[in-house]
Amino acid sequence: MFFALLEGFLVSIGLIVAIGPQNAYVLRQGIRGRHALAVASVCFVADASLITLGVLGVGAYIAESATLSAILAWGGVVFLLWFAMRSIRSAINPEGIGMQQMDEAAGDAKDAGVKTAMLHAAAFSFLNPWVYMDTMALIGGVSVQYDTSLERNGFWIGAVVASCVWFYGLALGGKAMAPLFEQPITWRVLDSFIAIVMLLVALKLVSSQLGA
Repeated sequence: MFFALLEGFLVSIGLIVAIGPQNAYVLRQGIRGRHALAVASVCFVADASLITLGVLGVGAYIAESATLSAILAWGGVVFLLWFAMRSIRSAINPEGIGMQQMDEAAGDAKDAGVKTAMLHAAAFSFLNPWVYMDTMALIGGVSVQYDTSLERNGFWIGAVVASCVWFYGLALGGKAMAPLFEQPITWRVLDSFIAIVMLLVALKLVSSQLGA
């Protein structure tokens, strides 16, 4: 069971570490110290749920459904483009829209701020079709090699633990980098990077759908 657990951990961490919109958003919230744990919790719960479904065999159905894959892809494109535009506006005016909204959200409207951050985290978690391929199809596919339920459960535990370590580590580690982000220029760089990541992922999604 130990080797199954270790493989689950390594496979999961190998897939999740790649920089993407979800990771960029968690990092940004961690750096600002704005609802970072709530955002990390949403991402972790979403990831763990999809991993569980993948190990149970649901991922294969999504991978084979062209209609469902297309719906997920185009929905992801719309959301990624919207958030990329928002990041570009924040990069142009770091003291304006982006930073001001987050600061206000943590003030008199803390509940609304938490809800908004959690909704964004949920969107990044579920509107990216590749997350289904990674967590459900790929991780689920690897898990079928184990014949016994004990080993398969070990693989599942390892994969879920990797997700937990990554998202909470990203959220808590981001706060340690907060002093680097006291200057507007640093926010310009981060928001520009996030916008580029969003646009590239959206472009890849569009390309994959048009080429399908």
